Amino acid sequence: MNAAHTTPTTAIPTTRSSYPSVWLITGASRGIGARIAEAALAQGDAVVATSRDAASVEKRLGAHDALLPLALDVTDEAQARHAVGAALDRFGRIDVLVNNAGYGLLGAVEEATADEVRRLYDTNVFGLLHVTRAVLPAMRTRRAGHVVNISSLGGVQSAAGFGLYCSTKFAVEGITEALHAELAPLGIHATVVEPGYFRTEFLDSASLAVSPRVLDDYAESAGAVREAARRINLNQPGDPVRLAQAVMQLVASPTPPLRLPLGTDTLQTIADKHAFVAKETAQWRAVAASTDFPVQEAALQAA
Repeated sequence: MNAAHTTPTTAIPTTRSSYPSVWLITGASRGIGARIAEAALAQGDAVVATSRDAASVEKRLGAHDALLPLALDVTDEAQARHAVGAALDRFGRIDVLVNNAGYGLLGAVEEATADEVRRLYDTNVFGLLHVTRAVLPAMRTRRAGHVVNISSLGGVQSAAGFGLYCSTKFAVEGITEALHAELAPLGIHATVVEPGYFRTEFLDSASLAVSPRVLDDYAESAGAVREAARRINLNQPGDPVRLAQAVMQLVASPTPPLRLPLGTDTLQTIADKHAFVAKETAQWRAVAASTDFPVQEAALQAA
């Protein structure tokens, strides 16, 4: 793609202190990203809203003095740096980064091709890293900011049919956990948000790739999930407007959490996962503990 389109900084006079907070949101033309952008604008904040097509952002969010729509393909690191530079030129700072750009891949692990997996990671993991690395220098200089990475219920527990997508969200969880530890001493927060099934376009073809290869042996696992996705689409239990308000509360908190699960389905998944891990760990505790050096031998080696 061409370099990110930016609105000239002289088009709308804006002082660096005009807005309570300045947000940079990726994947902001639809779904969760658009809802968060709308909520931030509604409370008087400035928003740098990015999408592969800047026109789609303007079409969704309308014209606002506080809105800077930018074209950004997060898989292009140079574009990420350019977009951050444009945001800083316009508003002087970035208080909140929301890494929302991403998409799903539906299919059994074996059914997906190497190219499908690379494209998925390029957006969901490497794209997030490109934008984060571009934003953090300005946050470190100010010793302030909040990095919000959008994960998923699938970042808590993987599932048949969504294994490779879930693996990207597991990566996002691990990256955010490290960022939380690295940035906290600098006065910068990092939170991973874990939405369950929310009524957005995520299961539409624009946000969900489906592996064309279908293996009959997976009909009862990944195949069943393919069918379920069709039924669930646009019937999900989660309200994206309420999700956006929860993110506003998150960012307003002086002590935001490392993880924010959203939706009763995610809460149930967390409870089930913890119960499963606890049960399995108890069953195999003796084997797990048997792999240390014996205490007496360890003491002799330390002497």
